[in-house]
Amino acid sequence: MQRLQRGTFRFDMKPTVLAFAGVAGKKEGESFDKVHEDPMLGQVSWEKAESTLQQEAINIALDKAALPAANIDVMFSGDLLNQCIASTFGLRSLGVPHMGMYGACSTMVEALINAAVFVESGAANICAAVTSSHFCSSERQFRTPLGYGGQRSPSAQWTVTGAGAAVLGQGGRIAVNSACIGIIDDLGIKDPCNMGAAMAPAAADTIKRFLTDTGTSPNDYDMIFTGDLGFVGSDLMRQLLLREGTDLGEKHNDCGMMIFDREAQDVHAGGSGCGCIGSVLCSNIMQRMLDGELHHIIAVATGALMSTTSSWQGESIPGVAHLIELQTV
Repeated sequence: MQRLQRGTFRFDMKPTVLAFAGVAGKKEGESFDKVHEDPMLGQVSWEKAESTLQQEAINIALDKAALPAANIDVMFSGDLLNQCIASTFGLRSLGVPHMGMYGACSTMVEALINAAVFVESGAANICAAVTSSHFCSSERQFRTPLGYGGQRSPSAQWTVTGAGAAVLGQGGRIAVNSACIGIIDDLGIKDPCNMGAAMAPAAADTIKRFLTDTGTSPNDYDMIFTGDLGFVGSDLMRQLLLREGTDLGEKHNDCGMMIFDREAQDVHAGGSGCGCIGSVLCSNIMQRMLDGELHHIIAVATGALMSTTSSWQGESIPGVAHLIELQTV
């Protein structure tokens, strides 16, 4: 592994994605390995439903890789719920070494980076990265109970009901080339219904740092995908990068804008949640890479590092963004 600059490094052994899977709810669309008509997934609570999303995502990915769970050396997973209970209860039956992650909506790429480092270093042969979110469990924890019927502001995003899983090792067709770990950035946003704006500065900073550290430009990649900035955050991120002389042009898209049909669905500023980039990256994007439509991409997952306690205490919402570079081999 080569350290390029602080927080930016390139993999020598090039860990690869052996298999991936995305699971989602009906509102999120059809381009996933499994779509649930019932948001409860047959469970008695939203939280148990979210745990089921994680179970299904990793089990489908393992089936694709023709691997039993016992072959996973380390599992990296996370979600938005307090103490990451969707991951804890969703994956406990697998009986594999587990490391819980929390980077808010940036958790999928954070988990992928850790999994790649473990494979690269020889600490593990096979690792897995899993994340999830659920609209109803997130609303209950972070905003207002669903029965309250509160009005959503135009800048509010819709938490994705979905999960993504990727199995990493050697010998796959999608290689992890490099990564850039984000720096916490704070624009002073305090509105939990405007998280796109809160996360945009971190996304812009990470992309700019990575391009500078690697000596590349947006034109060196087929696409640059952000995680869940939505329409508001994506526009702000583009403006911030333009001020620094970086124009993403047509190279950028955001998973929070891709997963819903804004014209037909009332999702306001788009999608968000750990399951947003998790499900889209581990279905639509990686499949397009295998199909030859995409060859070389950057995935940047953004996270709003808030809690209900910090919001009640009047704190602003810091953001972070982690980046991973993927290329077909």
